Amino acid sequence: MAKRKKKDDGHIDETWLIPYADMLTLLLALFIVLFAASNVDAQKFQKISASFNDAFKGGIGIMDQPFPVQPENPDLLETEEKKHLNQQSDLNELEEQIQTYIESNNLNDNLTTSLTSEGLLITILNDAFFASGSAKVTGETDRLAHELGSALATKTPHDVIISGHTDNLPINNAEFDSNWHLSVIRAVNFMKILLENDQLNPEYFSAKGYGEFKPIASNDTPENRQKNRRVEVLILPNEPTETERQVNY
Repeated sequence: MAKRKKKDDGHIDETWLIPYADMLTLLLALFIVLFAASNVDAQKFQKISASFNDAFKGGIGIMDQPFPVQPENPDLLETEEKKHLNQQSDLNELEEQIQTYIESNNLNDNLTTSLTSEGLLITILNDAFFASGSAKVTGETDRLAHELGSALATKTPHDVIISGHTDNLPINNAEFDSNWHLSVIRAVNFMKILLENDQLNPEYFSAKGYGEFKPIASNDTPENRQKNRRVEVLILPNEPTETERQVNY
């Protein structure tokens, strides 16, 4: 009589799943450690290690802990504050020099200075320093430009923006085709006299013309139109040097 084959009970050996699951867990842990170690200091690394120990023991993992906040550097804050105060002091000294020149030459009605959020603003009324419809620099404007240039030359280099402005009355001469044209040439001519001082670097200077499009008063009266006819010199605070940028950032 033939021997009967033992019937297969269909059981599959799944013992291999246990080491496979362990291997996946270890790989996951390895990738997390590599990722965290790419940008972490010793203190954070100790926290990560402790978290893994807790995780494998059923404790709290790294994701359950509050993310550490990088404390502000008090030395850096103090340095920035000192830099700001030095810049402000520099502009204050410049304003005092220009104000002394204004008062000693009785130019209070034609020249004003003010410290704004952008820097030191010097306003020159055109009617006092330029002939009507002309961009030619008069003698007083020439003296003012040289005085300002000398003051700037004694300071750390500043960016300086000279801008020309007019009222809204159309210009009517053969030299300029628009108020825009007139305003920019006045600004450029004033800048050229400033740069006659060899100690000033032209890289820090720029000229703009706004025509009638940036008034400081309405153009409805002769007095207000006179206020709008002006040249402005804006002296900006010092920017950090490239060396300072590398140290601070």
